[in-house]
Amino acid sequence: MQTAISDKTLTVYLQGEIDHHTAAAIRNQTDSRILRHSPEELILDFSGVSFMDSSGVGLVIGRYKLALSRNCRTVVTGLRERDKRILMLSGLQNKIEFR
Repeated sequence: MQTAISDKTLTVYLQGEIDHHTAAAIRNQTDSRILRHSPEELILDFSGVSFMDSSGVGLVIGRYKLALSRNCRTVVTGLRERDKRILMLSGLQNKIEFR
């Protein structure tokens, strides 16, 4: 996982597999950066993700809730179509922006 901060936007570049083994570390690192930088926009970039299970859905929902509590909007980019459908089915299409 890599991050970049620019113009009040925190971008998190996710890579590899997101499952129950990796989600906790990603969650902790992302939350730390949200709390440290107080961005106005959080972009979760999934273009480097090769696999995602339900832990990925939980990762997005949790980061959305933390960002919302800090008046920060959440954007998800780079999702494979299958993963995008799963996130949409979880009810996130009205809460976060998909690019």
